[in-house]
Amino acid sequence: MSALPFRSISYTSPQAGPRLIVLGAVHGNETCGTRAIERVLGELDAGTLALARGRLTLVPVTNPLAYARRSRNGERNLNRMLAPTDAPREYEDHVANWLCPLLAEHEVLLDLHSFRSAGAPFVMLGPENNSGTLEPFAQAALEEALALRLGVQRAVDGWLGTYAAGAARRAELGRSTGLQLDTDPRYGIGTTEYMRSIGGCALTLECGRHDDPAAPDVAYRAIVNTLAHLRLIDAPDPAPTARLEGLRLCEVVPRLHAGDVFVREWISFDPVTEGQSIARRNDGTEVRAPHAGYVVFPNPAAEVGNEWFYLARTATRLSR
Repeated sequence: MSALPFRSISYTSPQAGPRLIVLGAVHGNETCGTRAIERVLGELDAGTLALARGRLTLVPVTNPLAYARRSRNGERNLNRMLAPTDAPREYEDHVANWLCPLLAEHEVLLDLHSFRSAGAPFVMLGPENNSGTLEPFAQAALEEALALRLGVQRAVDGWLGTYAAGAARRAELGRSTGLQLDTDPRYGIGTTEYMRSIGGCALTLECGRHDDPAAPDVAYRAIVNTLAHLRLIDAPDPAPTARLEGLRLCEVVPRLHAGDVFVREWISFDPVTEGQSIARRNDGTEVRAPHAGYVVFPNPAAEVGNEWFYLARTATRLSR
């Protein structure tokens, strides 16, 4: 399995234009992007979809080992602490050594994912323009314009800042409990964060539940809309969505014990009120919402020491 090869397919027009890369199956059990990319490949090869300018690279299966296993990870989570390494140990290190240079050849990344629980599709944005040390960025307007054209009604930002703050809290928890928790803020760097770090812009589209039969159509529509918006194909620029709900991640909560449980079955973006009980630790301690907001990415099967759920608040950045 460790020898599984990597595959990307590129189309380059004689006419100059943007360079776009689209990824599927960064997590092996998230296959909606793979199906959508395969559909686009078929249309490009049949001539029913034509690249008018620029370069398009499609990666149907970004993590072949995880995909072959039908699991989220191969030997680890590819979408955490993504970076090239001179000393690859795990399969995902080899993926990173192939993928990161490939990303660097492009200007825009669309990364297609799905999620575990029920819920509506949404897009994850990078930060607003800033000159800080964590995630400096200067292309927020480009990401926002594209996010408005992917065909979803919700946008979420705040990922890396929330993860860095969570790492600091995990360091405190590790000192007080003796648990081995990941405390490196770079652990939150995945494909989109890496793309921004090398000068590009990037969006993650969460297309729906893993087994939602509509998710591949959501992914396909997003690819075609992106091609049209970037003028890679001769098609009208899709109209921006009339209503987009903006949310900002503000906290990540780790699972500390296998006996930690949710008090109910949560779905991403379920609202909570300040003080509402969300979960119960193995020792009986209640985990309550520190403020009104929303539960995001609840994972009842999270491994001990890993992210268990996130909390988000309403944001006005893209709400319209």
